Amino acid sequence: MPFTFSAPRVLTGVADLAPGWVQVDSATGTVLAVGPGAPPSVADVDVETGALVPGLVDTQLNGAFGVDLAGTDPDSWSLVVRRLPEHGVTAFVPTFITAPIEELAAGLRGYTSVRAALDALPAAARTLGVHIEGPFLAEGRRGAHRLECLIDPTPAALAVLLDAGRGVLSYVTLAPERAGALDAIRTLTEAGVRVSVGHSDADERLVHAAADAGATLVTHLYNAQRPLHHRGPGVVGAALVDDRLTCGLIVDGHHVVPAAVRVAFAAAPGRIMLVTDAVAALGMPDGTYVLGGEQITVRAGSPPRRADGTIAGAAGRLDDAIGLSVAAGVPLQAAVEAATRIPADALGHRHLGRIAPGLPADLVWLAPDGDHPLRARATWIGGRVAHHDGSLATLDPVT
Repeated sequence: MPFTFSAPRVLTGVADLAPGWVQVDSATGTVLAVGPGAPPSVADVDVETGALVPGLVDTQLNGAFGVDLAGTDPDSWSLVVRRLPEHGVTAFVPTFITAPIEELAAGLRGYTSVRAALDALPAAARTLGVHIEGPFLAEGRRGAHRLECLIDPTPAALAVLLDAGRGVLSYVTLAPERAGALDAIRTLTEAGVRVSVGHSDADERLVHAAADAGATLVTHLYNAQRPLHHRGPGVVGAALVDDRLTCGLIVDGHHVVPAAVRVAFAAAPGRIMLVTDAVAALGMPDGTYVLGGEQITVRAGSPPRRADGTIAGAAGRLDDAIGLSVAAGVPLQAAVEAATRIPADALGHRHLGRIAPGLPADLVWLAPDGDHPLRARATWIGGRVAHHDGSLATLDPVT
């Protein structure tokens, strides 16, 4: 039986319909139709403000709600996937940062052991494989990654990760200047694993060489990488001009200033994906948490930091990243697509991040909420209500 949503603005991930409607198949939880103007039947859910958008896709999440995802237990995994829809996130890539290779392999095996159970949970955020950030990073651009764990991407190290991550390793962040890195990129991509350039002091030439070898991503543009200079474009300059690279961007009010946010969206339209790079402190009060086996501290008005003051991930929400991007001067449609279709496409999940017939009815109602210009007020995953703030007479279209 069809179930219809209407909204003053529907952003499909590829188009801006203002106003528009979405019709969902209540039996399958997939989209039947989407269109502009008035709906073909009386709307079951009539969103009077804000916009209806695709489910948000976060491709870099270290943790949330007090949980560091590296090596955690099944109950903690369940907690995270059930609560992420509060932020509009309907799919995400868990990230494990630099650690000894065997620890990373154990984390991959642990994720494999819980993945089927997580996928079976109703109205929970989908997991999209694992991102390994390190340990093949530049020492001088390591940020919060442990120096003693950084190594070259040797064939032996790659073999351990590829064996443990068979079928679940989504992408690996590495510095292309490390010994053997270009060969490692080829090995990973041949195995079906994507590669991201990050935590790198590479020059422009080497970043383009990494793309030649198969790299398709850049990890948190601007942060922990050689910056743009007019006589040496570095990682940032190469990322902004190489059309083969999709760039993650942390827009949390701390990592990147508004003018740099505008520059990224203007220089690389269609290639910027918003990421949180969130740690266990996401959705939690100020305090002390864990990232990569070490303590980090979160205080009001500041991002998470190591004891030495180094920024260690972030604690901002992905729906807030959309609002902050718009506040920085990015059009709403571009900001929404940077948190939906673009990250989904960058990792090969073209059935997500868009509202289209036949695809899962992953939907988010974004609207002002108190001091926040845009927040996820309601979230549906596969047509099921996964979150709502009580302001809608929300019905669950999936029976």
